[in-house]
Amino acid sequence: MKKTFILGVSLLFLCCTKGQWTKNQNWGNALGTTYSIIYISDGELDYQQEIDSVFQVVNQSMSTYIPTSDISKINAGDSTIVVDEMFREVFEISNKVHKASNGYFDPTVGVLANAWGFGPGEQLELDSLRVDSLLAYVGWDKVAINKDNTIFKAHPAIRFDFNAVAKGYAIDRLGAMLDAKGIKNYLVEVGGEVLAKGTNLVSEKQWTVGIDDPQVEEGRQLKQIVSLKDRAMASSGNYRKFRVDPETGKKYVHTINPKTGYTKSSNVLATSVVANTCALADAFATTFMAMDLEESQKILGEHGELEAYIIYLDEEGNVQEFFTPGFESLVLHQ
Repeated sequence: MKKTFILGVSLLFLCCTKGQWTKNQNWGNALGTTYSIIYISDGELDYQQEIDSVFQVVNQSMSTYIPTSDISKINAGDSTIVVDEMFREVFEISNKVHKASNGYFDPTVGVLANAWGFGPGEQLELDSLRVDSLLAYVGWDKVAINKDNTIFKAHPAIRFDFNAVAKGYAIDRLGAMLDAKGIKNYLVEVGGEVLAKGTNLVSEKQWTVGIDDPQVEEGRQLKQIVSLKDRAMASSGNYRKFRVDPETGKKYVHTINPKTGYTKSSNVLATSVVANTCALADAFATTFMAMDLEESQKILGEHGELEAYIIYLDEEGNVQEFFTPGFESLVLHQ
């Protein structure tokens, strides 16, 4: 369920200092994408070192692209690794979303992500027999955390892939770091996922973010602008990240259905989810890409803490939009 493309989110803010408030900003590259962190204070601050530290420890725990990370060693068959608290938290978040989604969210799809060409491992030539054989190594019921904090895998070939939740979790950790520093107003954005706390005291307005139009393949055009306060938002889309078989020309999108083993081709173009934590928003945004709209609507009806915006194609191929009432209330109408 690797997310190598996130539906773009544009940050909208004023680059100035107003009155007694100072807008501090750090930006750069991390987790295979870009980040921008804005935090308001009564004087100049620079938390670059602390920000780098958060990214470093998250990578060391859960990056499948770092051979020496804990998750890479576990995937390679090392059963002696004692996982840290971050790994445990992401494991438990994954368990929650797995249950809520009736199994559509499953971070044991790592072996499939590799096979389809969306992971760090070897891409394979796949047919129905090969996919069926790989499904033997997929299943959340086949893994667990032991009492000594080592990982149980029913088969050594099982591969974890937390990429659909780890980015959101890293944002939550960055927010926790700023909370611990006494910062009450900030906007954290990593690869299009955002966490907003308080307000933009410099502009005396709420934090606002823009959601890209999924049908604009070149450049960027905003589809919606929303305001956020003390909430997180994550987005996902298949419209730009895909792989084309050079021989057949067939298009494979990067969302994998863990039930079938195949990459998902659906009428859903893009999803945005608002939740109390970015890890949950991240996980559900990916999950809704793997589900039909009606299934996503059912989950949203059962989980009032989630708000969602889903762009999809109807039976005639026309673009349609679904909003939960709570998400629609966040939209700024121009």
